[in-house]
Amino acid sequence: RYFLVGSNPAETKYRVLKIDRTEPKDLVIIDDKHVYTQQEVRELLGRLDLGNRTKIGQKGSSGLSRAVSAFGVVGFVRFLEGYYIVLITKRRKMADIGGHAIYKIEDTNMIYIPNDSVRVTHPDEARYLRIFQNVDLSSNFYFSYSYDLSHSLQYNLTVLRMPLETLKTETAQTRQESFDIFEDEGLATQGGSGVFGICSKPYEKYVWNGKLLEAVKNTVHRDWLLYIIHGFCGQSKLLIYGRPIYVTLIARRSSKFAGTRFLKRGANCEGDVANEVETEQILYDASVMSFSAGSYSSYVQVRGSVPLYWSQDISTMMPKPPITLDQADPFAHVAALHFDQMLQRFGSPIIILNLVKEREKRKHERILSEELVAAVTYLNQFLPPEHAIIYIPWDMAKYTKSKLCNVLDRLNVIAESVVKKTGFFVNRPDSYCSILRPDEKWKELGGYVVSTGRLQTGVLRTNCVDCLDRTNTAQFMVGKCALAYQLYSLGLIDKPNLQFDTDAVRLFEELYEDHGDTLSLQYGGSQLVHRVKTYRKIAPWTQHSKDIMQTLSRYYSNAFS
Repeated sequence: RYFLVGSNPAETKYRVLKIDRTEPKDLVIIDDKHVYTQQEVRELLGRLDLGNRTKIGQKGSSGLSRAVSAFGVVGFVRFLEGYYIVLITKRRKMADIGGHAIYKIEDTNMIYIPNDSVRVTHPDEARYLRIFQNVDLSSNFYFSYSYDLSHSLQYNLTVLRMPLETLKTETAQTRQESFDIFEDEGLATQGGSGVFGICSKPYEKYVWNGKLLEAVKNTVHRDWLLYIIHGFCGQSKLLIYGRPIYVTLIARRSSKFAGTRFLKRGANCEGDVANEVETEQILYDASVMSFSAGSYSSYVQVRGSVPLYWSQDISTMMPKPPITLDQADPFAHVAALHFDQMLQRFGSPIIILNLVKEREKRKHERILSEELVAAVTYLNQFLPPEHAIIYIPWDMAKYTKSKLCNVLDRLNVIAESVVKKTGFFVNRPDSYCSILRPDEKWKELGGYVVSTGRLQTGVLRTNCVDCLDRTNTAQFMVGKCALAYQLYSLGLIDKPNLQFDTDAVRLFEELYEDHGDTLSLQYGGSQLVHRVKTYRKIAPWTQHSKDIMQTLSRYYSNAFS
């Protein structure tokens, strides 16, 4: 057998899983659901060690040997023979949210479970193993032991508080009849108040190892299940007059219609789109770390391919293959499913910012715009006017080329109006200074205002054709606008405005560039071609030669690799 021993960080509590190695095909795992102390685990392993020695009384041969040390279980997978267990062997701390650490997987290890004596060999096993290992788990996969990364901070801090109230009232009634379950364990419950832990189910769409955990999900204790997200996570620290402010950017990539540029385009029949990434910027004051007493704020936005059936044929070897619509969809069925998902997760209004080219000599990108407008117009008939999908077309390429206006100023106008409609999440009520010195922009801000703070309702969904360069710059501008509100709501600046070339914005821009580069490498095979600097028209000439290199590297990776 294999024994998997897990502990809490302080190494005071342990759980043990027993994995049977005599089954050639099936996975037999026994979880006794018992929490051991350090002493008990030592005794248990000692007994196993003694009982499994070859000759009783022999000192040299040990009955138990350590196979591997790891930081978590990614899951269990089977191809043509028995099961493998995938373990995280190296991790790196990337961020910290309210004392909850977020780690990036640096290295993993696959261990074959069945013994050699019962192994049924299959000639193709090695090939499947190789294909599975093609997914490099050390590239931007993240996990956290105590924080649910698949949900937004707003969800984690508000929805999880709701059951607490109901539980308190329920237990007050049941406590009289029933005996106290903690009596025999010597845990005295003070004045009849128990301690409740609430665990949310992760949001399937952003979990990447859901399939790998399916085999054990219902047999082992919830603490063993480590859900993994893919995307980006970065954190920077701002010191504002001695107050430590952490700016965190988390991007969650959808696992439902995942794949690279040109191979995955548009949507599948369930309304999941290609290159769908939810980006969340979290701001908090690190002088108070707890979720209940500290100040936390977040803003969420989404990017994703145009939700229609469309594709590009890459066999032509052209740098820009023609866009074809594969299937007529007069009732916008796919788009409807897609926006259903979004409305369930974010509420309304859903705002679409479409950055696709409008004017072209040869009709290329425009095809998508026309179809999308038709779909949105059709769907809006069935939504009450106050919850209608808002569609903003804005040909970014055209404005970049024109000498008259500055792209980013125009984007800023759009960003302001978007943030005004959705609002943002903050877990503390408005500070008194906003009553003393009322700010015009602040008064008009949308979202829900509740007694504990503000909630974001609805979301901005940005798309261009690839959802890489143009999208990242637009998202950065919206993020910058929201960041100003977030800093203002935490009482750190006196007006909800931020200028370029300030330390805060420069730091935020670097985070966003990292985020864009990472997502671009995952979907397009190169880093960003056009950066925020390109659009600000302050990029040095050396930058243009870099751009050409990135374009070529992208062309190479989609044509050949």
